[in-house]
Amino acid sequence: MNELSTRIPTNIISGFLGVGKTTTINGLLANKPEGESWAVLVNEFGQVGIDQEMMPTEEGLHVKELAGGCICCAMGASLTPTLKALIEHAKPDRLIIEPTGLGHPEGIIDTLMGPSFKDKLDLRATICILDPRSLELEEVVNNETFHDQLNLADVVMINKCDIAEAELVEMAEESLGNMFPPKQHIARTTKGALDPALLDLVRNGQLKAQFPDAHQHHHDHEHSHDDHHHHEHDVEAVAEPGQPIRKTGHGSGYYSCGWIFHREDCFEFWDLEPILNGLENIERIKGVIRIGHAWVFFNRVKDEHDFDKVAYRRDSRIEIISSKELDWDQIEQQMLGCLQK
Repeated sequence: MNELSTRIPTNIISGFLGVGKTTTINGLLANKPEGESWAVLVNEFGQVGIDQEMMPTEEGLHVKELAGGCICCAMGASLTPTLKALIEHAKPDRLIIEPTGLGHPEGIIDTLMGPSFKDKLDLRATICILDPRSLELEEVVNNETFHDQLNLADVVMINKCDIAEAELVEMAEESLGNMFPPKQHIARTTKGALDPALLDLVRNGQLKAQFPDAHQHHHDHEHSHDDHHHHEHDVEAVAEPGQPIRKTGHGSGYYSCGWIFHREDCFEFWDLEPILNGLENIERIKGVIRIGHAWVFFNRVKDEHDFDKVAYRRDSRIEIISSKELDWDQIEQQMLGCLQK
């Protein structure tokens, strides 16, 4: 067996906040060839980590999450050792990396093509998921990382075509079709559906970042130190009933706050839902929330939200990403007021 054939096929699946990256990856995992072992590295900008819990748990699937910043910059030092450990443990037939929606792909590409992994990984097509409705949002269109997620992609999937206006979908197709070097594949999709064959397209090494310094933005992560709020490095910290762990951070012009609640904390969902939906300046809210004997996954992207049952059972966790710093103390008290007595 030659050296090339022993390298692990690897893909980066990028896209801005809330475009449906995790849904896309879950669709790919559902169609994973029988007998293959896949590894997924998920990076979240938020602090408490939820995406990993939304992925299936089954034999032949190894999911590792890095929460609390972008692996392209703030967590760059963690990427190499985490990847090495994941590869050694999983010995995967394929590796998929999902950066945070605020992550610039160039730093990740540099790491994967660098000396630590050039003999281990075969970096194939980089795939970007695009919500065409973001083309109407000034804060997204003016974001350099958003542009370079598209610039560095070999494949762009225009997602959410079932809810986006046809004019926006056509505008996205026209803009993408005018990019140079040309994309290898541009297609419309819904619910993140992606043909697995696209993973094996050969990466175009001529793709360049237009804003190479965008991924060098500094991230600061501050953590509360109240009696019941524990520091990031206090890995043994466990929430007490009615006393959640809270972690905050900010970087790249965005703020995050995440809470982990004790497993016994049970919410009145119809009281909690209007609180989460009433918050302003929201980019994303994700949560796994216990309601009675069930848990639900709550997902809000800007002003749209949905929820569904989920198999996760360990604890309740809620993560907020906003464009402005919010009154986290007040939000926490409002959420605690929704606990069942």
